[in-house]
Amino acid sequence: MRRSPRPGSAASQHKHTPNFYSDNSNSSVSVTSGDSCGHRSAGPGPGEPEGRRARGSSCGLLFQVLSVLLSLVGDVLVSVYREVCSIRFLLTAVSLLSLFLAALWWGLLYLAPPLENVTCQPSACSEYHERVRSQGQQLQQLQAELVKLHKEMSSVRATNSERVAQLVFQRLSEDFVRKPDYALSSVGASIDLEKTSQDYEDANTAYFWNRFSFWNYARPPTVILEPDVFPGNCWAFEGDQGQVVIRLPGRVQLSDITLQHPPPTVAHTRGANSAPRDFAVYGLQVDGETEVFLGKFTFDVEKSEIQTFHLQNDPPAAFPKVKIQILSNWGHPRFTCLYRVRAHGIRTSEGAGDSATGGAH
Repeated sequence: MRRSPRPGSAASQHKHTPNFYSDNSNSSVSVTSGDSCGHRSAGPGPGEPEGRRARGSSCGLLFQVLSVLLSLVGDVLVSVYREVCSIRFLLTAVSLLSLFLAALWWGLLYLAPPLENVTCQPSACSEYHERVRSQGQQLQQLQAELVKLHKEMSSVRATNSERVAQLVFQRLSEDFVRKPDYALSSVGASIDLEKTSQDYEDANTAYFWNRFSFWNYARPPTVILEPDVFPGNCWAFEGDQGQVVIRLPGRVQLSDITLQHPPPTVAHTRGANSAPRDFAVYGLQVDGETEVFLGKFTFDVEKSEIQTFHLQNDPPAAFPKVKIQILSNWGHPRFTCLYRVRAHGIRTSEGAGDSATGGAH
């Protein structure tokens, strides 16, 4: 409670009464400062202390509200700035992404064919699909044919090379020689070994070549009476001169002699220097001692592998034997190879044609 002034005191209205009820937090100084001369301002009236307290409290509350508002405004501004920065980053990213998508789209439009070239009517699409399907079937058929052809080529490649060469030379002999051959072992021809040169044998090379079947130096002279002609299947004798005497299946009026030798292109040594070159033909009488000269010839390796030579048998005489005498070869220093020999003419009966024995001895 506030104590009222004493009645009757005249100076009670002019004296300043201390404010003992002022608030600690929002109280104002009750004593107003005077001017520099020390004069005090006129004191308030009886209701002035309560109004001053109310104004002080209102000012403090206002200051608090303003500080809160300022802090809120600052936070809002900071948040707005951060949002603006984030939005700027997003806008930049969106712009770059838009540029990338636009470049990609234009690239696809430039590289890809126009859509009007791809789109088609249903009927045209069905025709296109049918054509593609037919072409696919044709490709499958071609693939099957290629596989079949590959198998056939593999089987042909796996066949014996000697057999292929034999068939080739046999076909060549059939094509080029249209005369009967009386020097075939199958019709009764044979070799007179007593009047035939010795076989060529080299102990060092024969073992090597016979072991690997590239060249058989031990072939007997009867091989010249066989139709199997292929590289290496020949009778070899030593040196460049030798002879072979063939027993004919009967007495034959000889007209032609045919020699055969593989060409250099199919020879194992890529050459034909072991082939006979110059040779002479003689007809032998029944006694085996009398020889009739029928001609001297040259086998040219640059020409056909089958060469037929017409004999000088005039008037014609029949002989039971024929001798082929090799005089030289094409340069091989050690041996000469003789392949198939054919004797052509007319076979006569026993005793026919024996009177004609003319010719050089």
